Amino acid sequence: MEVRDLKSLVRYGPEKPAKIPVFESERMFFDLYALLPGQAQKVHAHPGSDKVYYVLEGEVVVQVGEEEALLAPGMAALARAGEPHGVRNEAASPALLLVVMAPKP
Repeated sequence: MEVRDLKSLVRYGPEKPAKIPVFESERMFFDLYALLPGQAQKVHAHPGSDKVYYVLEGEVVVQVGEEEALLAPGMAALARAGEPHGVRNEAASPALLLVVMAPKP
């Protein structure tokens, strides 16, 4: 069994959001995204994979297609395969997300 202490993995990058691998297989990945205030993941798409953003700490704006939503802890957003998506931290405090994508691109 693989077990990870997520809190011990958290790190923030001063230049860009940190993507921290937690679990990975041939079919999916499960990462932490750590964003400092003002950091963003550019909008992009994955033609054959779905992605879920789940907020653990802080607040982020998630864009999926033409829609945007402010997500707080306990909230999640789904970007289906082919939908442009991205996330940004417009808040004054850091944000931490769980991100799952399947199948892995």
